[in-house]
Amino acid sequence: MSDSSRRADDDASSRLRFDRRHAGETGTEERLALNRTGSFEWDLDARTLDVDEAGLLVFGLDPATFDSRPSAVVELLDASERARLDGAIDEAISGGSNSYSVHFQVPLEDGTHQWTHVQARILRSEDGRAHRVIGVVRDATAEVTHSAFVLDLEKRRRRQTSIVERTTTAMSRAVTVDDVTAALTGPGGLVGIGADGLALGLVDNSTLNIIALSGDSVEVLEGLGSGPLDATRPLGETILSGRPRFITSLDALVRRYPVLEPHIGELNFQAVAYLPLIAQARPLGGLALFYRDRTVFNADERILCLGLAAIVAQSLQRAILFDEEREFATGLQSAMLPRRIQKIEGGEIAVRYHAAWSGREVGGDWYDVITLPRDRIGVVVGDVQGHDTHAAAIMGQLRIALRAYAAEGHPPATVMARASRFLAELDTDRFATCTYAQVDLATGAVRVSRAGHFGPLIRHTDGRVGIPQVRGGLPLGISTDFRDEEFPETRLDLVPGETLVLYTDGLVEEPGADVDAGVAALIHEVSAGPDGAEALADHLSDRLWERWGSGDDVALLVLRRSPDIGSPRAPRLHQYIHQADPQGLSEARSIVRQALKDWDLAGLADDAELVTGELLVNVLLHTEGGAVLTLEVLPEPVRRIRLSVQDRSSVWPRRRTPGETSTSGRGLLLLDAVAECWGIEPRGEGKAVWCEIGPPPQP
Repeated sequence: MSDSSRRADDDASSRLRFDRRHAGETGTEERLALNRTGSFEWDLDARTLDVDEAGLLVFGLDPATFDSRPSAVVELLDASERARLDGAIDEAISGGSNSYSVHFQVPLEDGTHQWTHVQARILRSEDGRAHRVIGVVRDATAEVTHSAFVLDLEKRRRRQTSIVERTTTAMSRAVTVDDVTAALTGPGGLVGIGADGLALGLVDNSTLNIIALSGDSVEVLEGLGSGPLDATRPLGETILSGRPRFITSLDALVRRYPVLEPHIGELNFQAVAYLPLIAQARPLGGLALFYRDRTVFNADERILCLGLAAIVAQSLQRAILFDEEREFATGLQSAMLPRRIQKIEGGEIAVRYHAAWSGREVGGDWYDVITLPRDRIGVVVGDVQGHDTHAAAIMGQLRIALRAYAAEGHPPATVMARASRFLAELDTDRFATCTYAQVDLATGAVRVSRAGHFGPLIRHTDGRVGIPQVRGGLPLGISTDFRDEEFPETRLDLVPGETLVLYTDGLVEEPGADVDAGVAALIHEVSAGPDGAEALADHLSDRLWERWGSGDDVALLVLRRSPDIGSPRAPRLHQYIHQADPQGLSEARSIVRQALKDWDLAGLADDAELVTGELLVNVLLHTEGGAVLTLEVLPEPVRRIRLSVQDRSSVWPRRRTPGETSTSGRGLLLLDAVAECWGIEPRGEGKAVWCEIGPPPQP
């Protein structure tokens, strides 16, 4: 027997067994209707469809009028269902498949639709051509409907699980109360909890404070938000009773709370869940969730709302505790810093301290301004290792000790050495970095010493920012442990109008970036900022500390020497030229020329620029420091300019007689030729060479 004949006999036997199960043993249409399963045979060559009575009932066809045409079944279907059925069959036959299964909807006389399931086997000849299809057809409405219900139920459960997971994740990241409210009201907050609006209130004694509002809510209406706890208002009653309220219509809401009746026209929701926030048997506040389209809360939805309230309550309890601890810690640290910075003569000082934004840790950053003998002041910024209350306590003791050593009048090197010894004797494993400077605003002299800390920045009168090369020693405490208490001093000059900036690392440490990039950003902002000390301190705080959300404390001190601009009839300027600044000499010449042009003395610019270059070159070549250039207009009727270059060398220049081939030694001869008069004066630790250029004095 061939394979095709064997398959044909097997198919015939299968059909016979099927017909015996489903054919007319019952003998009545009622039994067939209850069975709702039939069989069919489709002859593709003859284009005839043989369907038993049960199958005809499933298809909705009358056995008396059915003419065995396949199109009679297809014509019953809607166009979309017909196309889907034809597509499934054509794909199976042309694709070489031996079977197919498809669900489609058959319209009924009452206007409803019946889900019908066809499962068939395709019989093919030896050459693979399909010639016959046999199968079963059944009413699958109940099955599909139940499946859709299960899928919808599963979809809702997945959505509820997703809401709980998103809320839990968002609340786990919340540290402060502000973080909790931001998670609820920020982008995706309402979507995350599945509501169209919310109101969050906290209880303080017997007062309800609404701390978060988003979307539609009752509490956004005037007079219905924060205030005394009142049982006539929904959120107040929920908190006082400790029981949730689920309201599914505005009419029910107004009947229960008549105080809302005047505002019924302003409400844009249909249902609301009022939930008490309880943690450790203590009411913290209440949460209201508003829904525009919901008209019922089933058991799962009520459980979901209560679960959300529990998550929010636990997060709020943790956040309230954190805020209280943080407030105490930052208050402790602030109490250890100077409450008031005294006014100084000849300049202005601004200080800023910012606590870290993240974590409950408190840092050891500090600043101080100290009155010193001989009308000088001491300025200091420092940072104790660590971020905890122990670091803050060490900072307070170290600040007081350093202040006492400085007030005795010791030079910076001695002050730093004694402070290091003091920290080592505290028997702590902490160290500290520090920069300390003694400033004489009358002369502009600055003596700086640092211990493992950033050196100062100096903003010049023209806006340029210098980074003086300040030598330093080991951090305080470590230097004593290593028996290396050497803290070299560096002498700087602060001319009138220049600004000294001291800071701690929190101002320049940007997360994920190199500290050099932070220092470069600080230099840029110091240069671009305003002139005044207070305004510049605010500018740096706004642009740097708040920009990258510092996770570290910041101490900032800005000291500006008062500018000396003379008067409109006798203007004056000062400029400091660093020895290590190759551009300083050419910039000084340009500044002198521009100033004389602004003062209507451009005719003297060539001589003044020549003398400026000569005097500055002498200082930069023959001394070990920089120079302070002063240019001023002498009062009328003289109308001459006076140019002075001051340095820290006590060696006076001497007149020489250079030969014809000499390349130096002509500086004083040049002064004789260009200036009306010149001279040398002692100035503090150094001297000043001055000259006057202009018309000769009147007899």
